[in-house]
Amino acid sequence: MPTSRPGRAPGARGERLAVIDPSTGEAFDEAPDQQPDIVDAAVDRAHKAWRDWRSDATVRSGALHAAADAVEAAGAELAPLLTREQGKPLAESYAEIDRTAARLRYFAELHPGPQPVADGRPVRSEIRWRPLGPVAAIVPWNFPLQLASAKFAPALAAGNTMILKPSPYTPLATRLLGSVIAAALPADVLTVVTGREPLGACLASHPGIRHVTFTGSVPTGRAVAAGAAPSLARVTLELGGNDAAVLLEDVDVERIADRLFWAAFRNCGQVCMAVKRVYAPARIHSQVVEALAQRAKAAVVGPGLDPDSQLGPVNNAPQLARVERYTAQARADGARAVAGGHRLDRPGYFFAPTILTDVPPHSPVVTEEQFGPVLPVLPYTSLDEAVEAANGTGFGLGGSVWGTDLDRAEAVAGRLECGTAWINHHAELSLAQPFAGTKESGVGVAGGPWGLFGNLSPFVLHRPEET
Repeated sequence: MPTSRPGRAPGARGERLAVIDPSTGEAFDEAPDQQPDIVDAAVDRAHKAWRDWRSDATVRSGALHAAADAVEAAGAELAPLLTREQGKPLAESYAEIDRTAARLRYFAELHPGPQPVADGRPVRSEIRWRPLGPVAAIVPWNFPLQLASAKFAPALAAGNTMILKPSPYTPLATRLLGSVIAAALPADVLTVVTGREPLGACLASHPGIRHVTFTGSVPTGRAVAAGAAPSLARVTLELGGNDAAVLLEDVDVERIADRLFWAAFRNCGQVCMAVKRVYAPARIHSQVVEALAQRAKAAVVGPGLDPDSQLGPVNNAPQLARVERYTAQARADGARAVAGGHRLDRPGYFFAPTILTDVPPHSPVVTEEQFGPVLPVLPYTSLDEAVEAANGTGFGLGGSVWGTDLDRAEAVAGRLECGTAWINHHAELSLAQPFAGTKESGVGVAGGPWGLFGNLSPFVLHRPEET
């Protein structure tokens, strides 16, 4: 099995990566800026650890339960660190840690057994499931721990070993999480590496990696898939979304306004499946805009460690610049900001929660993923027009329909071109359900048994009934 690439020059040693607190814009700590030459050794160690890790599902289950206990026990140390480097309110960091532990426990209990195949022949055929080997995960900065666990929990439960690379914007909590979990596992079953590119590209393209899971942008996802192609490694790509919320004529605006607002603005809008566009009937469009604007103006924006903060900062300077650029372009196109529309005059990467109206449908804040605290609200005159607009981007991650007649709302939701549709809520997922996108929103399936089987390969054994 090839596990190295000859001829690569070793990288520099001892380099460090500054980690910025987005609530101040200043560095508060640092992490190793590891170079690509570490990947060969990490993959070799993962391959050696895999030989024993794959052999006993009962041992794996116990180890993952122990890892979940360790994660919960470390919550008081993990949560402030996560908030410090990511920016989200502390309560949301604790929720992310709870979700990480819950996912470990969920997958620890999934044990796919042999499946007989009845095909009418005098042969006993049985499908068994085998792990793939060392796998890689590349995780973004918006939910560093939760998205990491969505990758390592099913991979480890299936009997694979993993090398995990977090975003260089949020390496610290993931490094700490890795050390906490590694203490409950055999050596080298889970390895965390940190650094700038091309570290991730070298990991994704390494010939000893059998599965690459990635969450991030569409261009980077394409590059990951291209890098994995020469070794024919399996890829699972979650590439973001531009989720639409379609409001029906019978919607009770005041009843749903809070849910709709937070579906768009939780984690400062930095959620792949957040509501990023709202389509409202023209008759009630101004009412919807006003209800959302009231909530945007009332939301408390501040450092995540401040217990009064409901929304933290945008995570990093380039993303803040993107949010500012999209908002400015929308206003240049004729949009009005009825709330927010500007960066806050304080240290850090804070942007006022923004509601836009009179937005042209071709504006990038509508057609692309803004990934920040900005929400355009667009009117429609016919439901067919709204559904066509909702489906009119290259994304297809999620969508939602809001109304009083649930049967009608369900019928409309069935017309949305996306992997998940909700009625009267949005972006709520169970650990037991599949999570997948259509179109440019991704390749492969995460979550539930589907996430486990994505980390396994079928092995079919045929045995005659008689000698």
